[in-house]
Amino acid sequence: MPYWQYYHTPQTVEEALAILARYNGAAQVIAGGTDLLIDLQYGGEPPRTALVDVTRIPEMTAINEVDDLVLLGAAVTHTAITRSALLEARATCLVESCGVIGGPQVRNVGTLGGNVAHALPAGDGATSLMALDAEAEVAWGDGRREWLPLAALYRGAGQSALDSRRDVLVRFRFRLAGAGEGSAFKRVMRPQGVALPVLGCAIWVKLDENKTRYVDARVCIGPVAPTPILATAVQDALRGQPCDDTALEAAIRAAHASLRPRASKYRATAEYRQLMIETLLRGALPLATRRAQTGQARAEGLGLG
Repeated sequence: MPYWQYYHTPQTVEEALAILARYNGAAQVIAGGTDLLIDLQYGGEPPRTALVDVTRIPEMTAINEVDDLVLLGAAVTHTAITRSALLEARATCLVESCGVIGGPQVRNVGTLGGNVAHALPAGDGATSLMALDAEAEVAWGDGRREWLPLAALYRGAGQSALDSRRDVLVRFRFRLAGAGEGSAFKRVMRPQGVALPVLGCAIWVKLDENKTRYVDARVCIGPVAPTPILATAVQDALRGQPCDDTALEAAIRAAHASLRPRASKYRATAEYRQLMIETLLRGALPLATRRAQTGQARAEGLGLG
């Protein structure tokens, strides 16, 4: 049984929207297809009349630096992100999170936009985008284009605000790390190699002029809720504190008090995942801090997913 009848490769976002509109809900956007093709073959999804491949659209496959911002196309692959010297130096957590998604074959075709559009709270790329305070540009089926906070794209576990039969997720933007800023990502996964993470943690920090005290922090640990969320209590525990073990312990206490990961037969028990929150913070926070202090960042753990 064929899973689709027609396959389109538009060259612009506007052309993609027009094709989707022409099929009136019977076509769907595809990029890497690492989720969609499995859903069509094994997940009980009904066949599509057409697929609209967005990987030939230049603005969706580019990584561009504009002043202190990066514009990152939603169809950029995980491999392309891990090979970007700009992102490794100034958005290190994103490179580290994309570097552990699936295996090399998945990373070569899977895209950051697909990681977000699938709307799972455990998405590694989405976890880092949250810590980087990223926004997403959406081209809606009615012709509007707008920038939204990343969190606005999520309505629940696996429930996206986007309709992939009518809308297009175009690109992301966030501010690149400057002096006294750094980020890191750590993940715990099941040892037998199941792709789903037990927990992931992305941290971004900004230090004062002396690089001895936290001025600001963003921490995303997931999945601990139906959608990716910032650990605001952990962030509050760090702001204004010296960059020492006392601040780390305060952050861990705040995390244990405020975050409640549930038990999952695919990941681990709630008790184990609660313990792993501490493990992740002990790994990621000192690493992000050291990068902020030295101004040097080399991504760790790539290809170990």
